[in-house]
Amino acid sequence: MAEHETAGPPVTPAGPAGGPATPPKVLPWLVLHTVGRLGIFALVTLVLWMAGLDFFSGALFGLLLSMPIAYLALRPSRERLSEALVARSLARRAEKEQLRARLSGEQPPA
Repeated sequence: MAEHETAGPPVTPAGPAGGPATPPKVLPWLVLHTVGRLGIFALVTLVLWMAGLDFFSGALFGLLLSMPIAYLALRPSRERLSEALVARSLARRAEKEQLRARLSGEQPPA
């Protein structure tokens, strides 16, 4: 077995009340991160156009320069988006295991 694999079914995270935790919403973090990247691209491109670059050159350099800026500036939203995607993946995997157990006639793990 590889180092990163675990034996047995995936563990469902517990919520504050002791029941299964609801995974965080993905869509708000996805929208926030996407709008942030587009905004940074627009701002950098506008600055380059005002500096005298033509339309195509300004858009191209704006795209290239906005990538590292967005990588640094949007780190918190990117991390929260990643956490939400991982939590949703774990919840879906646990639901899938429960469904497989019910379909095979086994008792689901408590």
